[in-house]
Amino acid sequence: QVHIVESGGGLVQPGESLRLSCAASGTVFSTYRMGWYRQNPGKQRELVATISTGGTTNYATSVKCRFTISRDNAKNTVYLQMNSLKPEDTAVYFCNAWRTFADNYWGQGTQVTVSS
Repeated sequence: QVHIVESGGGLVQPGESLRLSCAASGTVFSTYRMGWYRQNPGKQRELVATISTGGTTNYATSVKCRFTISRDNAKNTVYLQMNSLKPEDTAVYFCNAWRTFADNYWGQGTQVTVSS
């Protein structure tokens, strides 16, 4: 059983930063592509960023140059550094571990609110 736990969300003002963490257990972490997604009520979950097993990163256009995804395989953890946050970044952020369509897992999410 793969267990994923996100942390680091909170309330910040526009322009501030947050770092989200996602810890995975119960699997060989390094063999999974890891990703961050976000969702607001009534909207579809959308991709924020992914990082492959080899460290290749991919970002949504809306967060490029502001967000950075990284992984520490020794700690079974993936991070999302979010800088220059905007009100439109407000969402529940979810971590995903993906290897195949039948072998992928989600955390419970962490709320990020950007408001003055």
